[in-house]
Amino acid sequence: MVFSSETFLFLFLPLFLAVYYLTPVRFRSVTILVGSYAFYGWWRIDYLALLFATTLWTYAFGRRIGTATSQKAARIYLTIGLTGCLAVLGVFKYLNFFIESFATLWGTTAAGLGVHWRLILPIGVSFYVFHAVSYLVDVYRKDAEATRRFFDFAAFIALFPQLVAGPILRFKDLTHQFSHRTHSLALFIDGTILFAIGLAKKVLLADTVAPLANLAFGTDTPSLALSWLGAVGYMMQLYFDFSGYSDMAIGLGLMIGFHFRPNFDTPYISRSITEFWRRWHISLSVWLRDYLYIPLGGNRLGKARTYVNLMLVMLLGGLWHGANMTFVLWGLWHGGWLAVERATGRATGKTPAALGLTLLIVLLGWVMFRAADPVQAGGIYAGMLGLNGWATPPSLALQITRESLIFLTLAILFAAYEPRLNRFASAHLTPQGAALGWVNAVVPAVMMSLLATMTLMKMAEQSFSPFLYFQF
Repeated sequence: MVFSSETFLFLFLPLFLAVYYLTPVRFRSVTILVGSYAFYGWWRIDYLALLFATTLWTYAFGRRIGTATSQKAARIYLTIGLTGCLAVLGVFKYLNFFIESFATLWGTTAAGLGVHWRLILPIGVSFYVFHAVSYLVDVYRKDAEATRRFFDFAAFIALFPQLVAGPILRFKDLTHQFSHRTHSLALFIDGTILFAIGLAKKVLLADTVAPLANLAFGTDTPSLALSWLGAVGYMMQLYFDFSGYSDMAIGLGLMIGFHFRPNFDTPYISRSITEFWRRWHISLSVWLRDYLYIPLGGNRLGKARTYVNLMLVMLLGGLWHGANMTFVLWGLWHGGWLAVERATGRATGKTPAALGLTLLIVLLGWVMFRAADPVQAGGIYAGMLGLNGWATPPSLALQITRESLIFLTLAILFAAYEPRLNRFASAHLTPQGAALGWVNAVVPAVMMSLLATMTLMKMAEQSFSPFLYFQF
């Protein structure tokens, strides 16, 4: 089940909210847990067992770490707990990759080695394993207490707004919200507006420009124009798909009283790769910093070690996205630029040229991120250099619709003017802003109604389109 489906919008969400608000406050964690399991089980009910087992394992070892009588014992429990969590990620996400890589080294295939099966990647496994890991580490560091409230913890791990594609949360940031959180009409309206904006990003922008990326990456030798069009199209698709999901997740959280931290902060206005990673997928950037970069030594062990740490963290960040050489290369690409900026002192650019260079670096990285393999990425790069010819063949040009070009232009404009649009939304598209006068109440209401209507009409017209980050 996905947020942009009729099943979620018109069946699951209304039913869940009705049951949630009718449930006594002390039992609402149970309602969240049951609702989240129903949400996740809609995809494959058998993988609920893996989610529950991970939850139970993490809860048990968190309690062991919290009650350990010595630092040595706590470290042993932490090691065992982390091993179990990471084993889930390693087996289900990387075992197929390792088998295929091993087979390639021996000049054969997985079937040639007698392996005739493939594990299906559980949706959201990367996210809920990271939630579990951060909890165990925080308890070990004494940054958080080991909770005794199993249903609160299980509801945190399974919390459906962020279960399958983030943001990456930490139990220590939400533990008090499970015990005491505010429910109000103003918060619910704010959450509804944010959800509607995120849904519009996904349906009106991301899904509409997706055919441009699909066309370019599905062509063996794309022309110069098609390569650039496809690369820019994917750049916009990925951003509005993922930021749209994050907006919807944060909006759903507000509807039931949770405050999640923002996951995006207008990343395409960044003037360095360092700044880009402060603005893009913020929850992942902070997680990698706190649980990988700093434990590896951060920038405390000299310049050379700092550069190595940056490269290693981004390499692991790339692998977190998927078991594919393209993600490895994408991680190294960003890690290399982070190291260059740290070495040259250009981590904070100020000129339009710095903005242009940053966008180009990000764009070239997204090509590798989107490609099925380095060979396909090489075809796009060759096309961007004009090596595949300048003109797009008529058979391909006819597949580039006017609608996709119009919405690509709108997506670019939205990304460019997003800071101003956010300020406008904060001032007007909230109950507080609407209280300033009847104009500020009516105009935003009309705008949001039109936006919601357009989004629902587009949903009815187009075919099902899952969120891109579901694959990670």
